[in-house]
Amino acid sequence: MKSLARTLRRNQTDAERKLWSRIRNRQLLGFKFRRQFPIAPYIVDFVCAETRLIVELDGSQHQASEEYDRKRSEYLMQCGYRVTRFWDNDVLLNTNSVLEKILETLGAPHPALSPQAGRGDN
Repeated sequence: MKSLARTLRRNQTDAERKLWSRIRNRQLLGFKFRRQFPIAPYIVDFVCAETRLIVELDGSQHQASEEYDRKRSEYLMQCGYRVTRFWDNDVLLNTNSVLEKILETLGAPHPALSPQAGRGDN
């Protein structure tokens, strides 16, 4: 699985490359994201482990796999993650809007966390 994740990192889509350039190195309010990260049995596009947020980018190929994506998202949510999805076109054409939605989601309390376990201002 690690080998496949490395291959996916080397062969990013244009949308993945663009989003990664904006969220890598803690550029998004200090949140650390990883890309093409294995969460067995899947590899997710981007994950912020500290907030348990997964960001998935969907291209036209995902229209044919909606049921697979639904089951995949359900599994990841059962593992305690939140999953948010964006179309590749939105990332490419409305990058700032996508980043704003990610920030909104990062700021929203995780349903599995108590208010005391939320992110502080430090």
